[in-house]
Amino acid sequence: MTDDASTAALVAGMIISGFAFGLLYFATLKRAAALLASGGGWMGPFGLTLGRIGAAVIFLLFAARLGAAALLAAFLGFLLARMLALRAERRVD
Repeated sequence: MTDDASTAALVAGMIISGFAFGLLYFATLKRAAALLASGGGWMGPFGLTLGRIGAAVIFLLFAARLGAAALLAAFLGFLLARMLALRAERRVD
């Protein structure tokens, strides 16, 4: 029984972690796009993109080391953050 409880706690924690990471990921994506569109050069957006992708790789590798359930939960949280970010941008337009 404790195995099920610990798995449920891990999944819940990874959903929250994936959501928080996703919010940060998409905020960084928005910032990089704004920098690129403003014509301020390419080094800033390039650095943000490398950092964003590198952080995603590290986060997802960490989740994968915790198991398939943790990886799927983290990705679910990430997708929920994506949905929220897209909905927020549609309201702005």
